[in-house]
Amino acid sequence: MSGPSADPDLGVPHAVIDRVEALHADIDAAAAPLARAHATRLQCAAGCAGCCTDELTVFAVEAAVIRRHHADVLDQQPGPPGACALLDPEGRCRVYAHRPYVCRTQGLPLRWDTGDAAAPEGRDICPLNAPGPALDALDPDDCWTLGPIEARLRDLQESIDGGAGDRVALRSLFGASPPPPEDPNTSLRDALRGLFGDG
Repeated sequence: MSGPSADPDLGVPHAVIDRVEALHADIDAAAAPLARAHATRLQCAAGCAGCCTDELTVFAVEAAVIRRHHADVLDQQPGPPGACALLDPEGRCRVYAHRPYVCRTQGLPLRWDTGDAAAPEGRDICPLNAPGPALDALDPDDCWTLGPIEARLRDLQESIDGGAGDRVALRSLFGASPPPPEDPNTSLRDALRGLFGDG
């Protein structure tokens, strides 16, 4: 029995969701060497949720990944206001394997192009990390560069919304789980009812 070809509420085709999941795998592969290089500094671990804010929004294409794999979580109660709705009572992410891009690189030293000729590069790191080398002393390759992955996600989102850039609050996913897979016989039954009535 085949199911619907897209997430029924977010309108994200399954083929696009597959591409987002492949992108997440690429992100994890690229971030792993940085995490190893900064292992003594990084404090990110299960239950560390200082950066898991309640206001987090993601592109609909990433929200659809969560909906694909975690309808069971989204049928539960969201976490209390003030922190990410996807956290459990111990502060652990309930969708960790399918978390959004921003959650996959949080904690790493970050660098980005500011567009300002006087100070062309910005850098930051989670303040919950242990002390380490000054950020401006790090080689650029020892930082996660913001921009390229965001552009790829934006392109995937644009492929479904024409550039509107639809974003979804993670808390809004609760209580909006997809319906069961579509029964392929439904349209035939509806057509026959139209011809012969319900009798």
